[in-house]
Amino acid sequence: MQGTRTLIRVSGGAVILTLLARTTLARQAAVARRRIGKPLGEDALDADRVWGARRRGAPLHLVLLGDSIAAGLGASRPKETLGGRLAKGISRALDRPVHLHTLAQVGSESSALAGQVARLPRGLRPDAAVIVVGGNDVTHRRPVMRSAAHLAEAVRALRERGIPVIVGTCPDLAALRPVPQPLRTLAGRLSRRLAFAQAREAARAGGVVVSLRATVGPVFLSRPEEMFAMDRFHPSAAGYRRTAEALIPAIIQALHAVRVDGDRLGPVG
Repeated sequence: MQGTRTLIRVSGGAVILTLLARTTLARQAAVARRRIGKPLGEDALDADRVWGARRRGAPLHLVLLGDSIAAGLGASRPKETLGGRLAKGISRALDRPVHLHTLAQVGSESSALAGQVARLPRGLRPDAAVIVVGGNDVTHRRPVMRSAAHLAEAVRALRERGIPVIVGTCPDLAALRPVPQPLRTLAGRLSRRLAFAQAREAARAGGVVVSLRATVGPVFLSRPEEMFAMDRFHPSAAGYRRTAEALIPAIIQALHAVRVDGDRLGPVG
């Protein structure tokens, strides 16, 4: 009987601690939302155009899908967006024009990828597709495996059309200084769990995976004033440059592989 009473007290205490923890996290989430706000608005700059138009050869077509990072929110000029950085870098490396097509949208979660894939222009067969998504899935507490499954479905749909797919996994949200502790630590842990699941499922679906946590996470953690835009949530021009530098080698490798297998790339500089 005494053991039963003790168990009840322990169980009751655990429930109270859980409720207190949830209340604390909810309060901290509200603080984070107030701190971050929406100083950048909700519309990213339009960077869709042919980059390196004076270079020889027909343009390569690059499609960008995902969330506000993929859309480039936080950049002050089109060439500083993630898409602009990627297109310029690829054009320079291959000495070819690159036509950027951005289907990514600010605020998107992984569940929005299917709709973005469906909006690919008819008759367009991109030479490569890049997907960066996951941050909103974490902040909205979407189930990890469901988010990873949405990503895998998008990768599979693109691969079935013969399009190489490069996936930049969820960034490390532990770098978000406006988010108070312990919520920031929890966000970092959840973002790492999602990134791991994304990497596994995207690779299984035929995508090429780039870990943004491993490649650019450390510099975002150590130099947040430089890497983040004024809202301290989205990358700055420097942050997008670093992110593009992490993705470009994988994109170029995928383009060369397509050239070897299907001779779609054409002459390389």
